[in-house]
Amino acid sequence: MLVAGVVLAVLVVLGVALMLFYNALVRGRNLAEEAWSGISVQLRRRHDLVPALISVVQGYAVHEKDVLSAVAGAREAGMKVAGGDARAVGEAEKGLSLALGRLLAVAEAYPELKANENFLHLQHSLTELENDLQMSRRYYNGTVREQNNRVMQFPSNVVAGWFGFRKMEYFELSGEEEAAAPKGFPVA
Repeated sequence: MLVAGVVLAVLVVLGVALMLFYNALVRGRNLAEEAWSGISVQLRRRHDLVPALISVVQGYAVHEKDVLSAVAGAREAGMKVAGGDARAVGEAEKGLSLALGRLLAVAEAYPELKANENFLHLQHSLTELENDLQMSRRYYNGTVREQNNRVMQFPSNVVAGWFGFRKMEYFELSGEEEAAAPKGFPVA
C-alpha cells in the first residue's frame, strides 16, 4: 500500500511537471507568434508608405528612374515574402532598407525636394516606422530567445522533443551597416 502511494505520488508529480513544461512551451511559442505579428504590422505600414515617398520624389528627381524602380521592386519583393519565415523576410527587408537609403541619398541632391513639406513628413514617418520596427524586432528576438532556451534546456527539452517544439529563427540583419538606419534618415 505504501509503495503504491509513493508510485502514485511520483506519477502525479511527473504529470504536473509535464503539464507545466508543456504549457510554458506553448506560452513561449504564442508570445513569439504575437511578436512576429507586431513586426508584420510595422512592415505593412512601411510598405504602404513607400509608394507615397516614391511619388513625391518622382516629381522632383525625374532622372533617377533606376533608384525609384529599385525601391518599388524591393517593396514588391518584401510584400511577396510577408508572412514567411524570419530569414526570407529579413533578406527582403534588407533590400528595401538599402534601396530606401539610396532614394534618400538621391533626395539630398534636390534642395527643392528636401524643402518639400510632404517629403519631410514622409521622411519623418519613415524614421518613426524604422524605430518602431527596431523595437518590434527586439521584442520578437527576446521572445524567440526565451522560447529557444525552453526548447534547449533540460528537462523542458525532453518535453519539447516529445511534442515537436523546435528552435525558432531570429529576425536579424546580417551586418552592422544594415542594422543602422540607411544614410539620409534623419536622426530621431
